[in-house]
Amino acid sequence: MPELFGIDLIDIKDFAELIMRLVFNFAVTFIIVRYIYYPRNRHQDYLFTFLMIGLVVFLLTFLLENVKIQLGFALGLFAVFGIIRYRTTTISIKEMTYLFIVIGISIVNALSNKKVSYAELVLTNFVIIAATYFIEKIKYYKKECYTTILYNNIDLVKPQNHNLLIEDIENKLGIKVNRIEINNYDFKMNIVKIKVYFYQNHDNDNKIDYRNSVKDY
Repeated sequence: MPELFGIDLIDIKDFAELIMRLVFNFAVTFIIVRYIYYPRNRHQDYLFTFLMIGLVVFLLTFLLENVKIQLGFALGLFAVFGIIRYRTTTISIKEMTYLFIVIGISIVNALSNKKVSYAELVLTNFVIIAATYFIEKIKYYKKECYTTILYNNIDLVKPQNHNLLIEDIENKLGIKVNRIEINNYDFKMNIVKIKVYFYQNHDNDNKIDYRNSVKDY
């Protein structure tokens, strides 16, 4: 077999295994991210992030497994990526869970050896896909969102006017309010900051994203 500086130019068997596992892993992560996560969340930045992290983690783990770093390195790599918080935004619990899924699948697909049959590997990936899809699609699952508003009718903030406050917020936002949290008063400006929680309608949950928004009313 031809070598360059003591390193094989190509090992047909290992190269074929890498290609097969890489295609399989990318297909699985793509199904989860594009067809399960994205239709309900519509975050294109995370779509790119999840796919690229899954790809890079798989390649790092697969290639470095051959130099006997193996599981210890993989778990360490998982821990590093699992606690990532980007400076521009905080990753929500749901996005962190998908990150966990993508990294976990990539590590499993990269490190499974001859003791794990291809049937077992395919079944493991299928179970993860099926479980993710089922949990995302179950009808009784309600997605609670919130929006923060700056409210200028201080009189309705009084405890005795709680029902009137809820009714007024519902009329202005056009949503059914589940609960509210009154955070900060500004008596000088006659403004109060209110965090409004509501269950998003499944028919419209891809059209409007209220999360982390601040509105003035």
